Amino acid sequence: MREWIQHQWSRRPWWMNLLLLFCIWMALVYVPWDLFVKPAAVDEEVWFGIRFHGWAAKLLAIPHWAVYAAGMVGFWGMHRWMHPWAAVYAAQMTLAMIVWPLLYQEGESRYVFSIVSGLVFGALTLVLWRARRWFQPPPGSLFERYGGGFALVTGASAGIGVEFARAFARDGFSLVLAARRGAKLASLADELAKQHNVEVRVVACDLATPEGIRACVAATDGIDLAILVNNAGVGYQGRFERQTPERVLSMVQLNCAAPVALTAALLPRLRARGRGAVIITGSTAGWQPLPLHAVYAATKAFDNLLAEGLWGELRGSGIDVLALEPGPTETEFQTAAGELTHPGEPADKVVRVGLRALGRQPSVVSGVFNWLRANFAARLLPRSLVALVAKQVMEQQTPESMR
Repeated sequence: MREWIQHQWSRRPWWMNLLLLFCIWMALVYVPWDLFVKPAAVDEEVWFGIRFHGWAAKLLAIPHWAVYAAGMVGFWGMHRWMHPWAAVYAAQMTLAMIVWPLLYQEGESRYVFSIVSGLVFGALTLVLWRARRWFQPPPGSLFERYGGGFALVTGASAGIGVEFARAFARDGFSLVLAARRGAKLASLADELAKQHNVEVRVVACDLATPEGIRACVAATDGIDLAILVNNAGVGYQGRFERQTPERVLSMVQLNCAAPVALTAALLPRLRARGRGAVIITGSTAGWQPLPLHAVYAATKAFDNLLAEGLWGELRGSGIDVLALEPGPTETEFQTAAGELTHPGEPADKVVRVGLRALGRQPSVVSGVFNWLRANFAARLLPRSLVALVAKQVMEQQTPESMR
């Protein structure tokens, strides 16, 4: 517990930790009490220095709660959108603290109170305005942070894997690209080598097999490997008993055994060089039971927990670990899984979210809606209800023959 507290406390300056604690208190304790327990007859809210009473105050407590809840989430995750949002809200508070005593207090002391409170909250506004760097990714490019070298990306023939490869090449990394479809890998390698003048190695292999694992590891011989991206994966939509055992077991091998085998083989090299990164592509599917996608969801729960566990083991070693947990994404996954087409996030956006989070946190869910859906279902609802609601959603994405 002490190590966890130290980690959380070190993510922001001391005064920002106090603001985080204040937002937690207001969002989880005071405003709910004010909204649901405090009698409306004595309720009072202040916006822009103007007082509101009774049921008007009750209604205006709702946006107050939203502000403090946003502050709690923003300071906790040190999200980019907190700048300039936090400073703008603090400026509103400054205005309120200047206006309120002038309107509602009497005597000469009101001027002193107005000036002093304005200076205090004005100073807070200025400090928050200047705190932009705290809400940005770690300084320097990934190439500088990890000392250059090679990035190995599995599942690099399409979707998220392609976007990881492009992002690393833009940053100056040489690449090892692994997937089953050698022709697609060769085309991508040619594109990246010409555009970014980096070395690109290609290994066509099936990572669901021991031979494919050995070939992938052998392709990294003699290079300075800095980043391992365990991205290869597949899903199969449909009722469990309508899947063939061979197909389901192959999925487990690819989604679960391959990341374990590759990380076990290559992590000692990252440790020896003293810095590097391991990224495992999990999924929001791993947050909940998914009828009609049961095995896939189970494999992604494995991936999510594997990455977060390794993050805990390797924190402070110079090796950053991240579980990237996207929701539906615009890739070939839906077609390969036998799903009916449904909207998803662009793959390049998912990768940007992941690379911003790398080195800052153990896992990240791409997309606000995906984060809300995953956390609400996993933390607040009965598991039986989650499973049945998920089944209704999955039925809409599953062909009739596989339901």
